[in-house]
Amino acid sequence: MAYTVILVDEPAPGVRRITLNRPEKRNALFHPLRGEILDALREADQDDSIRVSIVRGAGKCFSAGYDLGGGNEGLDEPFYTPGGDGHWPRHVTEGWMSIWDLAKPVIAQVHGYCLAGGSELASGCDLIYVAEDAQIGYPAVRFGVADMHFHAWTMGMRKAMEAMLTGNSMSGVEAVRVGWANDAFPVDELDAAVVDVASRIAKLPPDIVQINKRVVHRQMEVMGLRTGIRIGTELCALGTRQESMRAFIAEMEGGLTAALTKRDAPFGDYRTSDRQPSAAPTAGD
Repeated sequence: MAYTVILVDEPAPGVRRITLNRPEKRNALFHPLRGEILDALREADQDDSIRVSIVRGAGKCFSAGYDLGGGNEGLDEPFYTPGGDGHWPRHVTEGWMSIWDLAKPVIAQVHGYCLAGGSELASGCDLIYVAEDAQIGYPAVRFGVADMHFHAWTMGMRKAMEAMLTGNSMSGVEAVRVGWANDAFPVDELDAAVVDVASRIAKLPPDIVQINKRVVHRQMEVMGLRTGIRIGTELCALGTRQESMRAFIAEMEGGLTAALTKRDAPFGDYRTSDRQPSAAPTAGD
């Protein structure tokens, strides 16, 4: 397929790598980018020469989240989701959870910011490896309700509660400690470390790997993960009806950057902080 906002390469035998390529927008997830990520993963899943896929971001970060700056105007959503209240959280959750249903493992390689929708994309992958100074968070809970409620499942109740009540970010090191990510590396070693893990997986028989991927996911589903995430989309829909959410949307209409800066200024983080995660040179810089 011809892609316009992702780059695709094969850094090792049996390994397909997908790079989100909107570095000038911090890889904001607008409709075409979400569609191309999922299309490329499905293409790899059907290619007998590919055993595992990697998803990473070009430039300074993995992804700063969904495109809130009007980038979707005039564009169709990449796949159909039934309408009605909760359409948007059902839509994006259905997309990222479809990664679980692919036969072959998918690895998220996270550096820099991994926020909101970016953290949802990473959470839908089978393995997550992070830069030590990555910043993973869901700042949107400061004005609304998260779309995809993976937090309690992947971080535990206490850390999930902190994330949902503060919007604070955690470092890559902390993400490993609480169980959201598998391992953390210095940012300039991350590429090689992830390719090494992918290459080890690629050496295994793909029919067995496919079953063993399901071994883990089916146990999580029996415990209720998939149902919980679906219920969460209804809570997100309820959040859009709240006065605080409507007030923030009105503020965004007066300027997105100003609204986000006002949101985060009391906390001194994200765009209002002097501390920025470092960035390894990647495709698209």
